[in-house]
Amino acid sequence: MSFSQDMDDEYEKLIRRMNPPRVVIDNETCKNASVIRVDSANKHGILLEVVQVLIDLNLIITKAYISSDGGWFMDVFNVTDQDGNKITDEEILDYIQKSLGSDACFISSMRRSVGVIPSTDHTSIELTGSDRPGLLSEVSAVLTHLKCSVVNAEVWTHNTRAAAVMHVTDEETGCAITDPERLSKVKQLLCNVLKGSNKSREAKTVVSHGVTHTERRLHQMMFADRDYERIYNDGSDEAQRPNVNVVNWYDKDYSVVTIRSKDRPKLLFDTVCTLTDMQYVVFHANVDAEGPEAYQGLKLELCTTDRVGLLSDVTRIFRENSLSVTRAEVTTRAGKAVNTFHVRDASGYPVDAKTIDSIREAIGQTILQVKGSPEEIKQIPQESPTRFLLVGLFRSR
Repeated sequence: MSFSQDMDDEYEKLIRRMNPPRVVIDNETCKNASVIRVDSANKHGILLEVVQVLIDLNLIITKAYISSDGGWFMDVFNVTDQDGNKITDEEILDYIQKSLGSDACFISSMRRSVGVIPSTDHTSIELTGSDRPGLLSEVSAVLTHLKCSVVNAEVWTHNTRAAAVMHVTDEETGCAITDPERLSKVKQLLCNVLKGSNKSREAKTVVSHGVTHTERRLHQMMFADRDYERIYNDGSDEAQRPNVNVVNWYDKDYSVVTIRSKDRPKLLFDTVCTLTDMQYVVFHANVDAEGPEAYQGLKLELCTTDRVGLLSDVTRIFRENSLSVTRAEVTTRAGKAVNTFHVRDASGYPVDAKTIDSIREAIGQTILQVKGSPEEIKQIPQESPTRFLLVGLFRSR
């Protein structure tokens, strides 16, 4: 198997050298976005690689034109920064050229490269299990009790399931945890927390000493956990669900898929990841995502000096105020904790402004910032215009 993969990699390297990628960044043609054109020899996963590079730079893709039929990949992306401005930072422009252009180091296909890269800096813990209010608080409390410091983490929830990738270090040494007996205890206790009272679905905890692309890995974990299977039919959210239409063109061996939904950060990346995991190839597609983004619940941003037990304390305060964390990103940089939490009321009602005031008073008014007030969330109409539109031709591998 290893020999076969090496041969595939060498072949793809040869094709890449014979047909080096060409990247053109145009800030003149479009009035309100930078236009990035990528021409390259086609290979499985290349669309995901390109989108991933742009998303990792926190760029917003407002439009895209994708064509990868045959042996060539020709895509155009209209992108802006988080403030809706063109990309003018020379460092970012240079990074895009080096990551996608002819100077880029060869990257093997995403299906093989999204694995574990050895690291001595931290221990990576992958968690999947049943979601419930306060779950992140319980997981954080267990890690704090076991003297594990969380240096980075990302948590997703969907359809009563939860997945997380957490990077932890030993509280005393600040290095990766290597003691097999201690790691076994971490796995056992976390698995018990994740399982909860749900006996019908399994919980899983995997420990490794390495790094991977966190969001890409979370997609694979959720897909393997079959999070797309709806446990119950809640009719109240049908109006909020995306509209997906599939038409099969049997004579041309294509499927035409049209997706209409509210836009949100990284939606195109999530869509391409899902299609890649399902072994579908995008041959042609138009993407239009211009307009305001939809809320993913109330967004709380925490920025403060990092300390032992910080994540456990913050999530405990959320739980005590009946808030559920639907998505979280936890990072530490140079002794600073920069955390983002998407939260909602555990009972399903809009988040009360008094609850937010109470939480900010407990954590610190200057430490915890609110993005999108509860009043603004209440004013969002039930029926809103489509902000994300993808029409594409797909073919199974």
